[in-house]
Amino acid sequence: MAANISNSFYNDIRQILKTARSRAYAAVNTAMVDAYWMIGKRIVEEEQHGRERAGYGQELIKNLSKELQSEFGKGFSVANLKNFRQFYLTFAGDEKSYTLCSQLGWSHIRLIMRIDNEKARTYYLTESKAENWSVRQLQRHINSSYYERLLSSSAGNGGTVPDLLETETDKREFIKDPYALEFLNLPENATLQESCFEQAIISNLQAFLLEMGKGFSFVARQFRISTETSHYYIDLVFYNYLLKCFVIIDLKTGKLTHQDIGQMDMYVRMFDDLKRGEDDNPTIGIILCGDKEETVVRYSVLKDSEQLFASKYRLVLPTERELEAEVEREIRMIEERDGRGDR
Repeated sequence: MAANISNSFYNDIRQILKTARSRAYAAVNTAMVDAYWMIGKRIVEEEQHGRERAGYGQELIKNLSKELQSEFGKGFSVANLKNFRQFYLTFAGDEKSYTLCSQLGWSHIRLIMRIDNEKARTYYLTESKAENWSVRQLQRHINSSYYERLLSSSAGNGGTVPDLLETETDKREFIKDPYALEFLNLPENATLQESCFEQAIISNLQAFLLEMGKGFSFVARQFRISTETSHYYIDLVFYNYLLKCFVIIDLKTGKLTHQDIGQMDMYVRMFDDLKRGEDDNPTIGIILCGDKEETVVRYSVLKDSEQLFASKYRLVLPTERELEAEVEREIRMIEERDGRGDR
């Protein structure tokens, strides 16, 4: 750098240019999203105008694509024009969602508009903007049924599912069941040692934090808490700045047992007593296990606790049918817990 130019001066100018470029990109993106919306609207209107002619819509898009590509380039292929049409049809009449779309990139919108569930679409739009998800992160969340797994752990309220977007401080919004850990690249059916499981998580910590959800930061592994006579080691410790509490995780590669639950109950009580700060909310304990039985959950302290949770993990992405079964199972357990199971 030239001797007569200070680092601070150069960095100030550099930041001005970066900010200007960012604003210009955002403005261009908004303008293009608006343009795609209006193109989709005009296509739909023209299709409806000529609806009595067989195959009119298909020929309309083909001919429009040919004309536009000759003047504006390859960005107006038949496939893209169909995307513009779907964009308009998906969000027509939904001003809130359209506003969110205008703040996201077109690649985000293309992924989200293919989701059938309206609440899921709204969730992914909102979280993509709030959490600044990349296209890759968004696609992973959709492919791993992120929203549905949140519903699985939040099911209840008389068999209905609460609106996750309206329960920002609900602990269950932050806990999934199951957790999808396919990014660990561990064999699903092999005998897995808990130490290897823990190391795989640490080696893929960024992806694990993404799967955990918003507000989580890593604190430590094998965190020691000590009494006058003994030392205990917690597998993983996190802090969630939205819930304002520590979240401790115990890894169990086998089936959940009463002993596992009792151990986590002790860990949470000890952590609250020895490590929790004055401004912290009560500690949350999650047992991440390979499998669990409803009976073990029903007849343990998990049943009524607001601090203890047990979630399964999957080393491959769960299918839609498996997730539906999880939601039904959680609803059934809550009904039985509230004494409504036989009604």
